[in-house]
Amino acid sequence: MKFGVVVFPGSNCDQDTYQALQQVTGQQVEYIWHKETKLGNYDGIILPGGFSYGDYLRAGAIARFSKIMPSIINFARSGGLVLGICNGFQILLESGLLPGTMMKNRTLQFICKDVYVKIEQNTTPFTLDYEKNQVITLPIAHSEGNYYTDPKTLEELEINGQIIFRYVSPEGKVEEEWNPNGSLHNIAGIANKEGNVVGLMPHPERNVDSLIGDGMGARVFSSMVNWYRRKG
Repeated sequence: MKFGVVVFPGSNCDQDTYQALQQVTGQQVEYIWHKETKLGNYDGIILPGGFSYGDYLRAGAIARFSKIMPSIINFARSGGLVLGICNGFQILLESGLLPGTMMKNRTLQFICKDVYVKIEQNTTPFTLDYEKNQVITLPIAHSEGNYYTDPKTLEELEINGQIIFRYVSPEGKVEEEWNPNGSLHNIAGIANKEGNVVGLMPHPERNVDSLIGDGMGARVFSSMVNWYRRKG
């Protein structure tokens, strides 16, 4: 399997993501500069975290118009695996590959801490290696992570099983006190209807090594490889 990690001006998790992919999967990984207009022969695309274009206007709003994005949109709509992490999630929302938008955290402050996240669905290419309803710990680091959408879309996300990650208590309870940013229904990550595009605000690439955590973030990346192998 061959991965591409997109680099925008202001990306700061591209190297972490690159190294995590190499360490966890042992697969080929390449950087993709935002000014490229065509994708190479990739099997999975990662939009990493950071502050693309300084988050001017709003997070992800300018990156959505990067030269590489039309190719990524076509790749996703053709069934290619696309994962957006933090700022990458915001870019997927701005590009229309995922529904909804991000608002400022309800505290209006930047939040950087570990949170508890429940795996709501383990049938996606990004969560195969988890147990359904498994609770893991992942870091967050954002100021615009307050997920919002209209009531109809929110209902569809729930009914269709498109909510993939949710902020919870250590016991897995969906409670407001464990919602770090005010996201509707404690949403931490969602998928498109087809399940090949996923965005999440927590950073799995920052928890792939047992030296600095429990390593549970690694399973996001190993799931992608295992899904690809099963498909083949």
